[in-house]
Formats: sequence, structure tokens, C-alpha cells
Amino acid sequence: MSLLVVGLSHRSAPVSILERASLQADTQTKLLQDTLAAEPAAEATVLATCNRIELYADVDKFHAGVAELSTLLAQHSGVGLDELTPYLYVHYEDRAVHHLFSVACGLDSMVVGEGQILGQIKDALALGQVQHTAGRLLNDLFQQALRVGKRAHSETGIDRAGQSLVTFGLEQLAQDTDVESWARGKRALVIGAGSMSSLAAATLARAGVAEIVIANRTLARAERLAEILAEPGGTGVAARAAEMVAVGDELGRADIVVSCTGATGLVLTGEAIATVAESRDEPLYLLDLAMPRDIDAAAHRIPGVRLVDIESLADASADAPMAHDVDQVRSIVSDEVAAFGAAQRAAHITPTVVALRTMAADVVASEVARLEGRLPGLDDKQRAEITQTVRRVVDKLLHAPTVRVKQLASEPGGAGYADALRTLFDLDPETVASVSRADLNDADVKNRGRV
Repeated sequence: MSLLVVGLSHRSAPVSILERASLQADTQTKLLQDTLAAEPAAEATVLATCNRIELYADVDKFHAGVAELSTLLAQHSGVGLDELTPYLYVHYEDRAVHHLFSVACGLDSMVVGEGQILGQIKDALALGQVQHTAGRLLNDLFQQALRVGKRAHSETGIDRAGQSLVTFGLEQLAQDTDVESWARGKRALVIGAGSMSSLAAATLARAGVAEIVIANRTLARAERLAEILAEPGGTGVAARAAEMVAVGDELGRADIVVSCTGATGLVLTGEAIATVAESRDEPLYLLDLAMPRDIDAAAHRIPGVRLVDIESLADASADAPMAHDVDQVRSIVSDEVAAFGAAQRAAHITPTVVALRTMAADVVASEVARLEGRLPGLDDKQRAEITQTVRRVVDKLLHAPTVRVKQLASEPGGAGYADALRTLFDLDPETVASVSRADLNDADVKNRGRV
């Protein structure tokens, strides 16, 4: 296993850098294609959220892999390599596994314990599968990360240690007031209809806002979200859709605005916000969950406007208390990393063991055929008994060493046992390689479209 991750997050880089380095969907696809075309990488996938960008790859050379992945991140993010490098972190092999499992459990999130990251990890795996850049290692890794994250949430109280970014953002807007009391009766404008915007709309609806307007570049998606919110079986809130060109007009009627789009420029300018703020007596509350930002940071300085964005959320979350449950999750992560490493090391020797047993079967078949030539008078019953006896002898001779070598290979530093087995039994490297290729093909078929 040669797993490498190169990335940056809210823990390593200022929001201004994260904002500039954010990757659009088509850019992520191109990044994966270029990573796989690079010499050190055999498979790859990218985890891109509002506060992290991480490129995962299976590489055959550490230093060359770090250099290549760093360069590719710089090229596709549009931030120069010299400027980006100080904010990049690198994790390799078991440390990379530990990092992803920690991320999946919400330990590395801006709001500790938030569960949205699981959906984002699922999306990252799906992208690698669709683009055929995620092979056996990354499929196994990301699927196990999802299981570890779910285990952490079901076996511990990590959910009590934090909330979703949406909930945390609304709490910051409400300040010392309960969110439901603060939101009740207000009119809300939600810009965007993706997963984060949908969660924001549902959260506001449950909090008791009087009306929600959904504005989106694709009107049909906004209409569908509004329908779901207004359904009797849903939240039952008064909800309607609006086109993006109507955002300026809707801003004037809103009390709360939540924006999370994939736009590369500002959705709400400081000038537009100032104009609306001047014409109203009540405060205007703005929550910007986009990266790069949707709402002009100048809104922080406009009287009558309260803006909470990714940067202010990062500052607020730094002071959030850590729950006792976090220690339990860290213990789960450590155990799961050890188990994953043992399973990967054991899997590494399997093609060699299969090749050894295939060679043994060929030897048995050859010797039985030679015996038939020398003893042509054997009847079918005698021939079957001799064949079965020879097979039992071979199986018994191979059983103990193959079981033991799998056990040894699963331990740290056990990778050399496969090489020793190949050398001792003079196994054909091409035979071992062909078994590995067959395993990879089986894994690709099994995991295709599975997340």
C-alpha cells in the first residue's frame, strides 16, 4: 500500500486561500484525469468541500508523488505553487488512513462531530468510480471510512460535540437567542438548491420561519425544493421558487438570507446589501456558506447587517468545547486504522499464496499424468484415490506455511513475506501479477457504482 494524500483545509490555510483554491465539479474531474496520467499515481480521487481540498492517490514513489500532486493541485486551483505550498499537508500510508478516518468521524471538521462530511466522502468516492480513477485501494479505503464514520456516530455521543455547519451558522446569527425563537415568523431567502442549501432551508422551516424563497440558477431545482418543503408530509412551510435574476428584489423582502452556490463571483454585493439595509428598520441576517464566498465581506461593516461567513465560523468554532465523546471516537479511529492496515497487508500476500497453490496443483496434475503413463492398468477408482491422496499430501504441506505467512504479513513490516515466499518457491512473477490483475478486475466490477 502506498497511499498518499496532499491537501489543505481550514486548519492549515486561511479562508482567503481556501476561497481561491476551491474546485468546481468539472475542475475536479480534470484534476483526477491528470493525476492518473502522471507517472507516480495508479489511482486517485479528490475530496473537495467548503473547507478542505484533498487529493488521494496510490503512488509508487513518495517524493515524486508529493511533488506531482502538489503541482497538480496548484495548476487546477489557480493558486501558484509557491503560494500554495506553505499551506499544504502531506500524509502517507497509515497516517493517510488515520487522517481520512478522522475526517469521516467529524474530528477534523470546522464544527467537531458534524455529519455532513460523510455525504461528501461518499460523493468523492462516487466521482472516482464514475471517472474510473478509484481502484481497489481507494474503493476499500473510502468505503471503510464511511463505515468508520457511521460507527463513530452510532457508538458514541460525537453528535453532541457538534452540529452541522448550517445549524452552527444559524446559532451564530441568533447569538444568545434560541434559534427557534429568533427565526419564528421571519422571512427567509435561500440562494442555491444543493445539499447545503437544502439543509439550510429545511432547518429554517423546522425553526418556524413564516416563508422561504428558494433562488437558484436552475429554476426547476428551486421549484422542486420548494415543493418538498411545502408538502404536508414535509415541513409545511410556505415556500416558493425564484429565478436568480430576482435575488435583488427578494433580498428586500427577506429577514434571513442563506447563500451556498457554486458561483465563482459574488452573488450579493456590498452595494446591493447596503441599499436594502438603508430602507429597513429591522436587522438583515446573512449566512454565507459558500467557498468561494457568495456575499461581499464588506457587509460586515454595513449598519443593520449581521454577516456570518466561513471565516467567522472558523473563528467561533475554535473556541467550541471538546466533548468526552471525542476521546472515544479517537480510540475507534486508532483501532480501525490498525485493522485496515492489517487487512491491506494480508491482501497483499494473497496473490502470492494463490500462485503457490496453483503451481502445486499443476505439479500434482503433472505427476498424476506421468504415473498414468507408467501404470496404464489403473482403473478409474484407483486413479481417483491416488490423485486424492497426492492432493491431500500437498494441501497438508502447504496449509501451515500459507496460514502462518498470512498472519505474519498482516503485522507491521510484514510486506517482505510475500517476496520471501516467491523466492523460496521460485514462483513466476507473471503468474502472481496475473492473479493481482484478476483481483483488481473483480474489485472494479464489484465496486462500480457502489458507494
